[in-house]
This record gives sequence, C-alpha cells and structure tokens, in this order.
Amino acid sequence: MIDLYYWPTPNGHKITIFLEETGLPYTIKPVNIGRGEQFQPDFLTISPNNRMPAIVDHAPADGGPPLSVFESGAILVYLGEKTGRFLPAQLRQRVDVMQWLFWQMGGLGPMAGQTHHFLHYAPEKIQYAIDRYVKETSRLYAVLDKRLADRAFVAGDYSIADMACYPWTVSHKRQNQDLDDFPNLKRWFEAIRARPAVERAYEKGKAISSQPVVDDEARKFLFGQSAATVRR
Repeated sequence: MIDLYYWPTPNGHKITIFLEETGLPYTIKPVNIGRGEQFQPDFLTISPNNRMPAIVDHAPADGGPPLSVFESGAILVYLGEKTGRFLPAQLRQRVDVMQWLFWQMGGLGPMAGQTHHFLHYAPEKIQYAIDRYVKETSRLYAVLDKRLADRAFVAGDYSIADMACYPWTVSHKRQNQDLDDFPNLKRWFEAIRARPAVERAYEKGKAISSQPVVDDEARKFLFGQSAATVRR
C-alpha cells in the first residue's frame, strides 16, 4: 500500500496518473497547501522541503520498514523501478526518459509555474515578468512540439516523462498558450487526456478540491516563505 500525500496540482497529478495507470493500491492523504498543512511536523518528516507530493511505501522492495520519498520526479522514478513499468530498463531508452523527465522538472514546470504566478497571483502586474515567463513557456512548448513531430510520446513509448509533462500543459490557456500553435503537442495532449487512468486521476483530484483557493491566507502559505519559515 502506498500513502500518497497529495493536493490536486500539476505535481500531484503526476503521481495519481502513475498509480492509476499501474493499479498500485494507494490511499490519498490530502495536504491542503492553501491552509498550511504542508508545514505540519509529521509531514515535514516525510517531505522536508514542505512540498507535496510525497509518498510512503509500506511494502518497499528491500522488505524493510516503510520508505518515504519526496519530489515528484524522484517519486516517479521510484515507482517506475518498483513496478518495472513506464521506465525502461534498457540503457538508451532509459536515458531518453530520464532526460525528458528532468527537462520537465527543471524547465517546463518552473517556467509554467512562474507564468501562472505573474499572470494570476502576483499582487501587482509586472509586464516584464509576464512577458518573460509567457515567452519562455511558449519556447518550451515549441521544444516539446518539435520533439513530438516523429513520435507518439515524449520518449517513444508512453512513460513517466509523459506523466510528468502532461499536467503542466493542462492549464495552457491560463499560461496564454494556444495548442493550435503546437499541433504535435496538441495531438499528444489529446491522446493522454483520453486515457482512462488519466481521467480517473483528475476525477480523484476534483473530489478533493474542485477549485484551488488563493485567498489572503493561502498567499501567506504559498508565496510568503523565506529561510525563517524553515528555521522556525
């Protein structure tokens, strides 16, 4: 059994997609990041960076005590190795998946996240920041579109790289991106969206929170952190 510490964000959806695709038994432990639940001491022992998702595997492969993993990319790799699915064992195919997974972790996710912030959540409109991140997000969409020109999925076969990238394209309209400008990406997007496991994953998210709350209290927890937050 996997305990999944989760809130329905792009990074959270990555893990529910994997778990639904593989049928691994899991229990969702909601972590309401807009109400500061990511700072609870019990959660910090699992995820010291006070971010979700995180998992606790109660049946790790080494037969030892429960094993916790934080960071969505690390969780996907861990679960891929645990199940032997969606992460190839062959060297070249594995490298292909891993490099695109890290491309998402280091590029698409952070840049799209900054786009969301400055377009929708920043207390003042800073046009330079909006232009900077919208353009960089469009560049990354173009990289992905070009990659998908001659293959169905990011690394050939459907993999954890696709599960990592897809949730960050779901909110393309809120990123000021038009999928019609990226026809290969659009075809890939629609194919993944239609997968039954992906539909189930998003339905589970809606059951927990249908609309993210970003009020003054949430802003304090989501955008007001500093070194003092970690030290207290």
